[in-house]
Amino acid sequence: MSLVLTSLPQPSRRPASKNRMRRLAMMTLGVFIILIGIIISPLPGPGGIPVITLGLILVLRHSYWAKRQFIKAQRAKPKWVYPFRRLMRKNPEIAPVFWQQALRVEKLVVRSKRHRALPRMRRRIRCMYRRAMRNRTRGLRSSRKRHF
Repeated sequence: MSLVLTSLPQPSRRPASKNRMRRLAMMTLGVFIILIGIIISPLPGPGGIPVITLGLILVLRHSYWAKRQFIKAQRAKPKWVYPFRRLMRKNPEIAPVFWQQALRVEKLVVRSKRHRALPRMRRRIRCMYRRAMRNRTRGLRSSRKRHF
């Protein structure tokens, strides 16, 4: 009786050249998107900022050099870099990041606390939501009658 040893099939891996080409293509796409964002940034509205952010995220995910620079920037200016880190997660928190940045911009533009509109608007919306939920639960409680 003879024992035949066969090698187990190796899991298929992409050749290094394909990985390099894919990474290079994604970095090129990211740089192209950044350029488009810079071109449309003079237009009214915040159109260029989200486009540039998307391009930066693509470049950061696929470039080792950009990741090193990002880490250096994070150590130097953590408050500026933190929103990008939140957007680069697997499940990005888009609305809270943009709300936080809107508050920061308003804080830079409007110096006095009394004239800032966004925090007041947020409080009003929160109060209206709480009242609506309170009224809803009261309506549910009164509609339920106990039968013994």
